[in-house]
Amino acid sequence: MKRKSIIFLSILLIALIVTFGIHLGVLSYLEQPLFENLIVLSYLVNFILAAVILFFVERSIKQESSQTGFIFIAGSALKFLVFFIVFNPVYKADGEMRLIEFTTFFVPYAICLMLEVVYLSKQLNNQSSSE
Repeated sequence: MKRKSIIFLSILLIALIVTFGIHLGVLSYLEQPLFENLIVLSYLVNFILAAVILFFVERSIKQESSQTGFIFIAGSALKFLVFFIVFNPVYKADGEMRLIEFTTFFVPYAICLMLEVVYLSKQLNNQSSSE
């Protein structure tokens, strides 16, 4: 793995840890249970999936594949598949999905997605400008 990738994953991990702390703070302020709704698993799964997607997209970039965008989109589809297989059944066990359950998955998903898009777009721009 390239040095830039390790730096990115470190930044992503720090961002998720900070976000997790803020998330717990908000839950505490709202007097909600802190570690329910698979919150720890949600943050871990989103980080791991972001790392896996990064690996495959960077490999595609290195091979100068025209499939790079499709690989990124497939990674996003994988995240949704994991959501529907792992998290959704737990969240809908009572017949409805509450906002607090939705945000437990969506907050780390959104943080990962935003940082992935910024990082990978810079990688793609650097590749096209170096040719």
